[in-house]
Amino acid sequence: MVGKTLITPETVVLVSGGARGITAQCVIKLAHSTPCKFILLGRTPVNEPLPDWAMDCPEDAELKQRAMNQLSSEGKKATPQAVEKLFRQIRAHEEVEANLEAIRKTGAVVEYINQDVTAPALTLQKELAGPVQRLGKINGIIHGAGTLSDRRIEKKTLQDFETVFAPKVEGLRNLLKVAPAGQLDFLVLFSSVVGFFGNIGQADYAMANEVLNKAAYQIKRDNPSCHVVSIDWGPWDSGMVTPELKRVFAERDMTVIPTDAGAEMLVKEITARHSVDDQPVQIVVGQLPTRSASDISGELHKFEIRRHLSLDANPFLLDHQIGLHPVLPATCAASWIASVCEQLFPGYTFFQLEDFKVLKGIVFDENLADEHILELNEIEKVPGEMVKFAARILSKNKNGRPLYHYSLNATLVSELPPTSIHKVDMKAAAGPTSEGILGKALYEDGTLFHGPSFQGVQHVVSMGEDRLVLEVLLQPIPPDKQGQFPLQTYNPFAYDAIVQSLLIWAQRFYKAPCLPSHLVKLEQFRAIPFGVLSIVDMKIVSHNLTSVVADIIVTDTQGTILAKFTALQGTISQALKRFIGGEAAPVPAGEK
Repeated sequence: MVGKTLITPETVVLVSGGARGITAQCVIKLAHSTPCKFILLGRTPVNEPLPDWAMDCPEDAELKQRAMNQLSSEGKKATPQAVEKLFRQIRAHEEVEANLEAIRKTGAVVEYINQDVTAPALTLQKELAGPVQRLGKINGIIHGAGTLSDRRIEKKTLQDFETVFAPKVEGLRNLLKVAPAGQLDFLVLFSSVVGFFGNIGQADYAMANEVLNKAAYQIKRDNPSCHVVSIDWGPWDSGMVTPELKRVFAERDMTVIPTDAGAEMLVKEITARHSVDDQPVQIVVGQLPTRSASDISGELHKFEIRRHLSLDANPFLLDHQIGLHPVLPATCAASWIASVCEQLFPGYTFFQLEDFKVLKGIVFDENLADEHILELNEIEKVPGEMVKFAARILSKNKNGRPLYHYSLNATLVSELPPTSIHKVDMKAAAGPTSEGILGKALYEDGTLFHGPSFQGVQHVVSMGEDRLVLEVLLQPIPPDKQGQFPLQTYNPFAYDAIVQSLLIWAQRFYKAPCLPSHLVKLEQFRAIPFGVLSIVDMKIVSHNLTSVVADIIVTDTQGTILAKFTALQGTISQALKRFIGGEAAPVPAGEK
């Protein structure tokens, strides 16, 4: 679809928080790119010129001394708090004036309204009436207003919450009342990685930003022709990031976003030609925050987590159907376990599965249990280093007796061990006697039964009795389709595509389907994301009429090992041929 230009010189953009900080820098950069028309909302009053005593004073120490003298001359107490407040008012005034001048120098038109975005919508409408009459109807909104009030949740007050929550959430609601999304070409929300990952002392800020994220999806759903995006910014090298915060970020090994680079990214997001169906609604920008391993005791604990599984809640299951009914991929069971373990121990990362047994798969038919239970027993702990769990997923039958579905041991570590290189010579692997097969052919002829959510096999590079080499790339799955198994450190959808290698091999050499039943060990050195090509090198350890055992190494295209499977066993079943079947033909020369 041909893209749509979102901004022209005639576009009128309403910007909250747009006269100071990073939002102002973004507006200046946007004005340089496309000198259009801006209406800026801000809380800093600039109607009156600076007082004479504050003129031409670039040095902070001198300005504070002048502020102290001014307060004394007015008969007021020159307390440190009073001096600091007056000093900040002067610097804010200067910043707004400088930013407005910088915008005008680009050839853009700009009007500034001294109004809090949390003011009643009717008040905003009244204030905006004049600028809208002069400049035209509002075509785009950038909602950048926000403030902080950091303290631990047990010490937060209701006023703290309102101070932080209102500019983000009430501000958005008010903006959309004065300029409904239906009339907009674009709506850009300045959210934060804190809304996505959380942060100590910022519970209210995290909530407010996550509301923006979710609101973006709803607004986009209701207004598909509007380009809606919520940008989860990491910390910027300006704005609310003080030198003290920068030191904290450095201690956490986090880099801040350079102001110029961040502003340029915002400009590209608005000025790019967009089609209706290629717009991500939520974007995370910047380095992801790391969480230090939480303090834990050596005492061992037990946990029980209950979950109601349903087909409606997990749309991807329609792409994993064997026969008449959807079946939960074993990799999703492992994902549930790994994710819960990580949630129990923030700062620890999934690393290893051992002795993974598929005891009785979960089938979504009339016999599906009302709830499934995850039992977790801590079996080993080294505080600050690792935690190991024994895990079982079970349900209860109609007589109340336990029915065990999966069991495994899972290990979390505070720091992943270093990985190594396993370079596969793709040309040699695909030598003159190898049969190259396109993944598309495997899904179309029934060799692989998987629907789009699991169709990650791109190309069988080579296949022999003792080795199979695949290229795997799984396209991103929309979050709402991932259901109760969203992408975390462990990617169940990518792992399912990887273990399809067993099924391909069994279909080729035994003319029968094969499903994974046992895994001695999985080690994950790097997360396997969507949309990135991986190389799967499977070596057959043993095989017979009823089973095959293989070791698998998964690497990126540079040979860096992402994951290792040790002794993955698949059960070969002639009985499954009525549900799964087919044999892919080699790819004709020139089509690989």
